[in-house]
Amino acid sequence: MSVAAAPATPESAGLADLLDLSKTKFSAEPKTDLSTSERWMRYLGLPLGLAVFAAILFMPPPAGLTAAGQAALASFLLALVWWITEPVPTFVTSLTLIVLLVFLDVQPSSDVLGVLGLDVIWLNVMAFVLSSILIKTNLAKRLALSLVTRWGSGAVATLLAFVVLQLVLAPLIPATAARSVISLPILLVVAAVYGATAEKPNNFGRNLFLQNLMGINIFSSGFMTGSTANLIALSFLAGMAGKKIYYTDWMFANLPVALCGMALAWWVGPKVLFPIEPENRKPRIAGGMATFRTELAKLGPLSAAEKKGAAIFGVVILLWVTDRFHAGWFGFEISAVLAAVVGGILAFLPRVGILKWSEADIPWNLMLFSAGAYAGGLALDGTGAARWVIGKVFAFADFGPGVSFWPVYMAVIAINLVSHYFFTSKTMRTIIMIPFVIGVAQELGWNPVWLALPSAFTIDWVVGLPISGKPNVIFLTTGQYSVLDNVKYGAAMTVAGILLFWAFGFTWFRLLGVTPGFGS
Repeated sequence: MSVAAAPATPESAGLADLLDLSKTKFSAEPKTDLSTSERWMRYLGLPLGLAVFAAILFMPPPAGLTAAGQAALASFLLALVWWITEPVPTFVTSLTLIVLLVFLDVQPSSDVLGVLGLDVIWLNVMAFVLSSILIKTNLAKRLALSLVTRWGSGAVATLLAFVVLQLVLAPLIPATAARSVISLPILLVVAAVYGATAEKPNNFGRNLFLQNLMGINIFSSGFMTGSTANLIALSFLAGMAGKKIYYTDWMFANLPVALCGMALAWWVGPKVLFPIEPENRKPRIAGGMATFRTELAKLGPLSAAEKKGAAIFGVVILLWVTDRFHAGWFGFEISAVLAAVVGGILAFLPRVGILKWSEADIPWNLMLFSAGAYAGGLALDGTGAARWVIGKVFAFADFGPGVSFWPVYMAVIAINLVSHYFFTSKTMRTIIMIPFVIGVAQELGWNPVWLALPSAFTIDWVVGLPISGKPNVIFLTTGQYSVLDNVKYGAAMTVAGILLFWAFGFTWFRLLGVTPGFGS
């Protein structure tokens, strides 16, 4: 699943060619060279996935796990191994998972096949429609050139500019997929400027896309409204524990964690995981920054198409930003998905719009990949398999009476952060994890906020796999990095997140009363 771009490089093509995103096709799949380790993973992944599947499916039925849950767990783990190792295309793995869920009588076919009607699939489709607007109208080109001329004198400065961009967008646009849509075309242009294309990816492109994936997800955790899952977690705290948390409570406590996390992401990628090649540390264009300023000047004032595109995007963004006021204004709420659909309608309207259907570049292989991932996640939830696994983990931790708070805190944080590897929905993860954590705190006689609120802070750290979050799925289409690259960066940031939440739990959270205060 990747974007096919023109194989031009800065040495063989001018800047105008590199900025011509009309040559970019999200729905195409170019050939890429595999490293030795990736080739071995593909060889071994197929039998490994089958072995894991057979081991789980045919083991003696564990107490508390239904037959359907056991089959769901076996099927999902098979898919997880194949998604990571890619012995077959990721969308073929998803189709295999869908078939297994039906054949093994996990769920009826109407439920499994019905995932293509989920709002998240519709949001993915409309994301690429909106992205096509930015590409066709040259708005993406204009925004990218403006960014590069101001911040892009070097690779490190450019990466930092995008950290700032995602921080600014996080409180304004509460949908992670929406922020991905806005960022994607700009990222494609900037990556090309530094020599990174789908057919010839380099470490600057890997860092650029993976760092933005981290930024979109992690900065969502810094704001109470950054994700619907955050609000669901707080509703559990209010309903089960009678504790109300305000917007500023959340932001003052957790935004510093998100800022530290992204500072680490900005450093660990180019310095440790994917060191940027010397030739890719500066824009690879003859004439240097003057060339970018010349190209920006050539665009002149905003064209009529750009104004239309900006107006359509403006309507969508306005609906995203003002979602909490919709009920008062209209008598009903316009979700992030329907706001994107409104943008799609405006884009396709005769005279008013600017797109034809053939110009909306939608990667349907990505939609099938997403459908399988969500079908597997829903099956784990619906059969009780996910809840059974989490219950076993908490039971293994053996939090008995008289246990000290801090070992429990550290275990709960680690379990919550690592759990995102086994869920394809933050909402499902929240619904399962947060009541467990509140129950543990109440059973041990502690204030539920001490465990449940820090656990809620971790919900948006869905960084480990391409199936972990919507931005992860969308950015994988670019071909700028592999599934294994995502696993490496995600694992590093998951460990970093655990250490950060431990450190903040002992210090900053104690000062604010989020965890037991000093002297208590």
